[in-house]
Parts: sequence; C-alpha cells; structure tokens
Amino acid sequence: MVEVNLWSGLRSLTGGRQVVEVEASDTGELLRELVRAYPALQGPIDAGVSVAVDGRIIAGSLNEPIHPDSEVYLMQRLRGG
Repeated sequence: MVEVNLWSGLRSLTGGRQVVEVEASDTGELLRELVRAYPALQGPIDAGVSVAVDGRIIAGSLNEPIHPDSEVYLMQRLRGG
C-alpha cells in the first residue's frame, strides 16, 4: 500500500482524510486507484493535479514508479511563471 498525502483542497473529497492508502506501483495506477476508492476525486484529477514522489514533481508521466515506502503527495496542479 502507498500512503498518499492530500493537499488541503482535496481533503473534503475523501471525507476529510489528510492521508489515504491505495495499492499502486506507478503514478497512473495511483490516480486510477484514488478515483476508484474516492470517486469525488475524478473531477480534480481530470482537471489536472500534481503528483510528487519522493520530493520530485512528476510532470505528465503515468509510468513513474512508486514504491510502498515512497513519500507521495497529491496536490492541485502547480503552474510556473
């Protein structure tokens, strides 16, 4: 299982949970499993979210490996300027 830390704006969609757990081995599977477990996350995920794995923002890759001990954050998409 992977622990996913949620950005504060997403917590209301998971019953107020700050950390949720899903079974996933890469970023694509992580997003699919999050939606399966918490269907209300579908809208924000479709609109675009940022996934950080072990301190790195994963930009557009759904194949980035995730390990059970990885530190994972799901947040509203970060946009640079």
